[in-house]
Formats: sequence, structure tokens, C-alpha cells
Amino acid sequence: MCLKKSKVDYPKSYPIMQRSSLEPSAEQVEKSKNWFGMFIHFGINTFNNTEWSNGKLPITGYAPTAIDTDQWAEVAYKAGMHYVILITKHHDGFCLWDTDSTDYCVKNSPNKTDIVASMAKSCQKYGIKLGLYYSLWDRHEKCYKKHDKYVEYMEKHLRELLGGKYGEVFELWLDGGWDKACEKWQLDRLYNCVKSLQPHCQIGVNLTIGDFNGKKGFVQERYKPYNQQEGDTMRMFPSDFRLWDPQMCREDDPKIFTFKNQKYYLPFEHTVCSRKEGKWFYSDDYESKTTLMDVDDAVERIRIIRATSNSMVINLPPDKDGRLVKGDVDNLYAIAKKAGIYRG
Repeated sequence: MCLKKSKVDYPKSYPIMQRSSLEPSAEQVEKSKNWFGMFIHFGINTFNNTEWSNGKLPITGYAPTAIDTDQWAEVAYKAGMHYVILITKHHDGFCLWDTDSTDYCVKNSPNKTDIVASMAKSCQKYGIKLGLYYSLWDRHEKCYKKHDKYVEYMEKHLRELLGGKYGEVFELWLDGGWDKACEKWQLDRLYNCVKSLQPHCQIGVNLTIGDFNGKKGFVQERYKPYNQQEGDTMRMFPSDFRLWDPQMCREDDPKIFTFKNQKYYLPFEHTVCSRKEGKWFYSDDYESKTTLMDVDDAVERIRIIRATSNSMVINLPPDKDGRLVKGDVDNLYAIAKKAGIYRG
């Protein structure tokens, strides 16, 4: 359902809280110190053997037998990770926390666990930070094409997620921005909403850097991280760090990028799947038809990430029993041991 009327008289434009700088902010420096994280893709797709769904899957299909967020956090901690990034809403629009903004959420499903709340408690228990993923694109919400109304809908979600109920949020990972023209997302408004709630939360938007090429959309190869050059333009602004999954940066990774002739320092976050085939969500053939990422390759990526003051996230999807797959866990531990960061 769509919010019928906003409770706030929103102005048409917002002052951007991000400031032009050639040097990293204190929060960016802190992120570079907490440089290693775990991506956790879990949701209605997990139970339908698909990576993306159209927002029409029956909510009754979401039926995990358990949700072991303590295991997720413990594995991350032992592997030397500093934070997790939990899916809160993927492109299908299914929300993994308690919300009254839509019927398409966990509280109306067979398993009513508020996963964001559970993950927040587990992170606190194991001494790691909580990051959240939120899809801008929503294939379920009816007001999605009514741009102003949909921004209100997203802002309500961000206030629920970052308003204090779940504690401190280290990072917000926004995705799906390719489905509309940049200005339709009103990222200045969303950015300021988040910063007003949690000033230290670092915000990234997938496909941050690049130019448009008419009807063909944004230019692909030229602006991928390994081809990025100092001074390249930002297409998803404002942002605190760059994203383009699952691409990797190079060893002379640039940090200064531009928007409207102003320069901004932007580090990079590398996101990669634990399986070479790039599987984000678990499926019935996840283990039988995929190959674990190479340990030596992962360690080399870690070396480059640390040398460039960037960050890296490895995706481990929980299975239908709400637990991480043993093969993924064992391989992650092998990576951590070889990189000299294992805490277990």
C-alpha cells in the first residue's frame, strides 16, 4: 500500500550535507579502518530459487524454519570482519522488518521474525557493526511510479530503519538506481534524511560513477572501477563511497571525483560473492552447481583493498533453514587464515 498523506511538509529541495573535499572525512577514515564485511542476502527469493523476483511472489512462500543471526554474526567475527550488510528490502519490495507501510513484509508471513532487530542484537553480541542494504527499485509497491509519493515511502522506511530502534547503523548500501533517472530518486533528500538520523552512517549507491549515453543509459566499460580516473563524474550523488558490484578496483585506485564541478573524496567498496558464479541468494542448486571463490584470489583482493584504503564485502547467503552454508563458512575461514585476520 502507498502512504496517502505525508505527516511532514517536505520542501522541494534540500541542502546537501556532504561537503566538497580532497581529503577523507573522519567517517571515511573510520570506514577504512573497518574495511572488511559480510553481505547477507536473505528474503523471499531464498525460498523461490531466484536471484530477482517481480514483487508478486506469494508471501506465504517465505517460510524459514529458523533464522540464526547469531551464527551469521559469529562467522563474520571469526573471519576477521568488522561489519555485516543485511538485506532489508530487495528489488521485489519484500521488507524483512516490522513495518506498517506495506503488507509485503515479514510480520504477515509464516515466520514473523524481525530480521533487522535480530541481526542488530547479534552484531552487538559479537562486537561487529551493523550495515543495511535497501533497494531503491521496488517491483511491488503501487506508488512506485508516482515519484514524490514513492520518495515519501522510502523516507518512512529509512526513518524506521535508522531512527534508533535498531541502534547504530554503520553503513547504508542503496541499490537499483538504474531503473529511473537520477533526479527521480531525490537522493539529496534521502541522504539528508539518513544524516539527520545518524550523521556518521556512510551511504553508498550502486553504480555511483559514470555518465549517461542517451537512450543507451549509462556508459558501462569506461566507468567500471578498474577504468575509473580521477575527476570522473558522479551519477549517483550524494554518496560517501563508490559502489559497482561485483567489480574490483585497481592498485592505483583514484579517490577524487566530481559533481557539478565540485570535487569529492570517495573511497571504493568492493562486493563479491563467495561463489564464482555470482550467486547472491541461496537456491536448491546453490552448492551443487556453483564453485567456491579461490582462496588465493580473495587474499590478493584483500591486499589491494587494504593498500588502497578501501573496503571489501563477501556475500554469504543463508539457506532455507536460516543458516550460512558450511562450504562458504569453511572457505571464508581459509581466506581469513591465509590473510592473517582470523579471530576464531
